Amino acid sequence: MQKLIYLANRAHDLLEATRKLDFVAPLLLRLTLAFVFIGAGLIKVTGFENQVMWFEHSLGMPFPTLMVFLVTAAEFGGGILLLLGLATRYVTVPLMIAMVVAALAVHAENGWYAIGQTNPDTNWAKPWASLGIPAAQRSLENSEEVGRRVSAARSLLRQHGNYNWLTEKGNFVVLQNGIEFAAYYFMMLLALFFLGAGRFVSLDYWIAQRFRDRPESG
Repeated sequence: MQKLIYLANRAHDLLEATRKLDFVAPLLLRLTLAFVFIGAGLIKVTGFENQVMWFEHSLGMPFPTLMVFLVTAAEFGGGILLLLGLATRYVTVPLMIAMVVAALAVHAENGWYAIGQTNPDTNWAKPWASLGIPAAQRSLENSEEVGRRVSAARSLLRQHGNYNWLTEKGNFVVLQNGIEFAAYYFMMLLALFFLGAGRFVSLDYWIAQRFRDRPESG
């Protein structure tokens, strides 16, 4: 028993020692999200007029030019700030709002999955669908149809194309464009909202170090 207690204490000490690396998690979150949002912002910058038309005619957004400008500024500017670790907790707020709007306005009708699932029996949305969650129900309904279409496409490619060459870099899938990625990005942003940018490799940290406990003058 004493040996087990000793081993448990040692394991706890090792876990506590890893706290010295607690800056790694927010850093990785920031870097991942920064390149996602910078890339999304650049796409909107280079195709601004097309984005405005899409917001107006496909999404039915009011003030489409203003909306595209705000989303572009939030994504591109927010991505740069995440990369630098500057005003991190503040910039997560408009980005989280953008993810919620994107999930509801663009992706919700397509269910949960970004990539269409081909087997309803192994679709992890199945238990959630039994609880009556709409996005999960739509994902489950789509699985069987997606599976049929992917099988048909593969059959055609095997008959009329160089299937091995076509699939050498990856398998063919149906892009279902559900809320999955928007939801994951929202959760990552929410974590940064509470964690902050992290120590050592963020401007937020060094600004706080510079002004923390600064004596008042006058």
